Amino acid sequence: MAYKNLIFDFDGTLMDTSEVILSTIKATISDMHLPARTDAECRAIIGIRTDEAGGYLYPDLEVSNLEFARHFRSNYERLKSDAREKTFPGVLSTLAELRAAGHRLAIASSRRESSLRDYLQGLGVEDWFEMVVGADSVTKGKPDPEPVLRVLDSLGWNPRETMVIGDADVDILMGSRAGCKTCAVTYGNGSLQSLEAVNPDYMIDQITTLSEILAEESET
Repeated sequence: MAYKNLIFDFDGTLMDTSEVILSTIKATISDMHLPARTDAECRAIIGIRTDEAGGYLYPDLEVSNLEFARHFRSNYERLKSDAREKTFPGVLSTLAELRAAGHRLAIASSRRESSLRDYLQGLGVEDWFEMVVGADSVTKGKPDPEPVLRVLDSLGWNPRETMVIGDADVDILMGSRAGCKTCAVTYGNGSLQSLEAVNPDYMIDQITTLSEILAEESET
């Protein structure tokens, strides 16, 4: 088996949470009386830790990351009850298939760990993942390799036997900088152009294709 271990991003890779996150970002922009941003520009910061998101969205303005994060979290709590969040097609069946084939699974996300675990418990899959690393589990977030390195070190995984799967350029950079192979999914929040620019080892349009890639690699 070429890639025994798989580290997944969460938002935009396993779970479609874009609707509530976009609404939250726009509400935060309004609260702080900041210049409007397009959906594409807002999507580009999904995957960045909330505590750093303001600076990414407004690199030319002196925006307080702490103030942005405070408004974001308040708006998210208000808006999430009406959100229609769901896993992407084929996610749960693919994860079950990968586990059955002997792959070990973990998550490295920019969402807080408690929120991640709430989602995973709700889906009934928390025990499918050997480790869950959230934004508050590390000192440096994506694209820094720390979240992946934390998984590798804690679980004793070999980076050469590990693949990182995500929908944003920061996911791919995080994985490659940790010495892992990477797979970009194109159905999430990242643009095709931004994903191609960071040269993932694989690029797929649907999560079910991941099983095919791993099966082929295990035979080579």
